[in-house]
Amino acid sequence: MQEGKIAVVVGTITDDIRVYDVPPLKVTALRFTETARARIEKAGGECITFDQLALRAPLGQNTVLLRGPKNAREAVKHFGPAPGVPHSHTKPYVRSKGRKFEKARGRRNSRGFRV
Repeated sequence: MQEGKIAVVVGTITDDIRVYDVPPLKVTALRFTETARARIEKAGGECITFDQLALRAPLGQNTVLLRGPKNAREAVKHFGPAPGVPHSHTKPYVRSKGRKFEKARGRRNSRGFRV
């Protein structure tokens, strides 16, 4: 995190036991879990609410807005070339993954022909 900046998260800050050294952070979030708040404050950091942030930095000066990965959504797996196109790894919209569903002729060499 950048020195002198306030991290802003529109969500919940949770504890991660895989992180050994927590630097002294100033964090704004909607909620903090008890353990996350304790670890941040023990490291010399600060947990503040959006109300406090509005008083401290009304125009958002020295804040960094953090968010999760945009392409982590399940829907993104369906984007791209059509599922039937050769070398396409796009996930099809099918109701089941059984024997009858998108596994017939034209899909596999063992079923007569392959495009």
